[in-house]
Amino acid sequence: MLAEGVMSAPYGALSIVVLLCLVGIQARKDNDLYCGACRALVDELSWAVEQVDPKKTIQVGSFRINPDGSQTIAEVPYARSETHLLELMDHVCENMADYGQTEQGPGGRKSFVRLSGRVGEKLDLVNVTISSETTKMLKFACESIVEEYEDDVIALFVHGAENVTDKFCSSKTDFCDEAVHTTHDEL
Repeated sequence: MLAEGVMSAPYGALSIVVLLCLVGIQARKDNDLYCGACRALVDELSWAVEQVDPKKTIQVGSFRINPDGSQTIAEVPYARSETHLLELMDHVCENMADYGQTEQGPGGRKSFVRLSGRVGEKLDLVNVTISSETTKMLKFACESIVEEYEDDVIALFVHGAENVTDKFCSSKTDFCDEAVHTTHDEL
């Protein structure tokens, strides 16, 4: 009986080490998924904002009349208005169906690339995997990000922040912890 307990101890420790390694790999893959979803989300929003006529405006402010008879109403560009961005956020995660997965080497980090080109955009679809499971996971990650960080990403766009992808996906959410140090050729 004692010998049996002694023999199982090394296997028990080995099992724990293997389990911890698998959990670490899964955590990195989830981080890759959320980083890719975050970058795709910002890319889709940026593209949609750029498609709006810059001359188009919307009135914002209070439509109440102040005691002095004035109103506090301002006209702002529609493209980066909170109203427009909220409308975009309602449907942006549906665009995750336009993305495929690519990996950097065997067992390497995964990233996501757009499968359908936009006007004037070149596509590099080498080593891209297209699957409904990837689309579902990417859409779920996108929806989770929108649910938790909607106000933060909208604020960055409303205020016209530079490098929204880095500010949001790296600094604000920490999904892309290494993204500040890498190029952004892929999403």
